[in-house]
Amino acid sequence: MRTLKVLLDGLAFPEGPRWHDGKLFFSDMHAHQVRAVDMTGKSEVICEVPTRPSGLGWLPDGRMLVVSMRDRKLLRLDRDGLKEHGDLSKLAPFDCNDMVVDKEGRAYVGNFGFDLHANETPRGTTLVMVAPDGSARIVAEELMFPNGAVITPDGKTLIVGESFGRRLTAFDVGADGALKNRRVWADLGKSVPDGICLDAENAIWVACPTASEVIRVKQNGEVTERIKVETDAFACMLGGPDGRTLFVATAANSDPEKCRADRTGRIEMTQVEVPRAGLP
Repeated sequence: MRTLKVLLDGLAFPEGPRWHDGKLFFSDMHAHQVRAVDMTGKSEVICEVPTRPSGLGWLPDGRMLVVSMRDRKLLRLDRDGLKEHGDLSKLAPFDCNDMVVDKEGRAYVGNFGFDLHANETPRGTTLVMVAPDGSARIVAEELMFPNGAVITPDGKTLIVGESFGRRLTAFDVGADGALKNRRVWADLGKSVPDGICLDAENAIWVACPTASEVIRVKQNGEVTERIKVETDAFACMLGGPDGRTLFVATAANSDPEKCRADRTGRIEMTQVEVPRAGLP
């Protein structure tokens, strides 16, 4: 069985890992920081986001985009600091979450749809696209907690994990970024998808926090591998020099106060055979 080793620990709650420019960038959500770590474990704080950072991505010109959860904004890291890039507050009914940014710089941002930590009843919500100019519009509705998302190498398919739907849902991406032809890409049964990443064989690695594992899933739901984690797995990303390092963001729980107090968050990693593909 494949095992994980710790690259970085002492984090509050790592989420949204992205391999970029030779480093793994991620949000330490409940510590209100975006960080980066290299393959030796050396880390740095990239920026502070008081209203909790989540999904990360990059514009074609290299500037980083950061989801600001509580105020439902998309921020842009310019040379002189973070600036508002898009306002989703009228389109996302609750905290914004993960996202994927395509090659054109269009950001597809999910949101909770309900107050998760107050134990509200789950309900369907929106997926919002923020264009490179900062304008925002709803491109899908009635998704059950849209979370991690990927875009295939040809840019024509977006796949999003619906955490409370226990499925991966695919859409065709139009020339204008619109989504259509909604369909189930994989029914995950009892597995709850959080962060996801795509490999070169068109399989998707899925972090499953309620099962303390990461699974590799083919289209239509066949699970080809399971990797157990010591605590819970909340996100994953393929990266490293050859794209074959699977990074896993783990923590003992997701409660904000407990995360800040206990600091059980880790970036763990292992080598796999099939490299990354597509976006993020």
